[in-house]
Amino acid sequence: MHSMDSMAAFLMFEAAAACLALGALIFYPILMRAANRTHRRWPARRLVFWTLGVLAAVAALVGPLAQLSHSDFTVHMLGHLLLGMLAPLLMLMARPMTLLMRALPVRHARKLSRILNFKYVHFISNPAVASVLNIGGLFLLYKTGLFTAMHTSTWLFALIHLHVFLAGYLFTMSIVYLDITTRRYSFIYRAVVLIIALGFHKILSKLIYAAPPEGVPQAEGEAGAMLMYYGGDVIDLALIIILCSQWYQSRAPKPAAR
Repeated sequence: MHSMDSMAAFLMFEAAAACLALGALIFYPILMRAANRTHRRWPARRLVFWTLGVLAAVAALVGPLAQLSHSDFTVHMLGHLLLGMLAPLLMLMARPMTLLMRALPVRHARKLSRILNFKYVHFISNPAVASVLNIGGLFLLYKTGLFTAMHTSTWLFALIHLHVFLAGYLFTMSIVYLDITTRRYSFIYRAVVLIIALGFHKILSKLIYAAPPEGVPQAEGEAGAMLMYYGGDVIDLALIIILCSQWYQSRAPKPAAR
């Protein structure tokens, strides 16, 4: 059971997360309007992807699902899938960085471009590094005492969930190039990294099934692990389809010039 102070702190975290989500939902159409003044009209479907992605992320952090995740491991795992896998994919399909570059004045867009070309950005956007940050972080969360500790510390809870989202976004971005990327890796390399990462994700789900985190009942651990295993398959399949589609399009014969 959480103390009153702890409950108040978690409610403050939820309020902050809700404010950030609301800001993201408002900011995107503002950028669309700015970009449409000087560029070709931005597709409305990308606003839909952005909205769905933000809602998927905030659902894992705010409201009934977030509150139940403190006491029900299966619900927690559903939140993990929403925050770390589905939300990043949907938000990347909205191409927020491309939109931001279009909406910014030229001098600010150049500054942002220089930041994206920092060596550190190149390093963490390497598919292998991004997969270690993503899958490795999950191993630390579920196979150490972090899972138990985060439910007693608001700042640790916030930090871990921020990592889950950012690492998931970075991994997705490094595998399927849906938005601006300053360094591109071969399809073969990305495919191999994706297969290895998916394998470790499944290994982790099996380890959780066999030995849930401390304090999690065996039945809940098994249900959560199965959700992680099969629910992750759906989003993984989407990544595979997108990557293969991009690969095919890159190899397809180009139409002859008139």
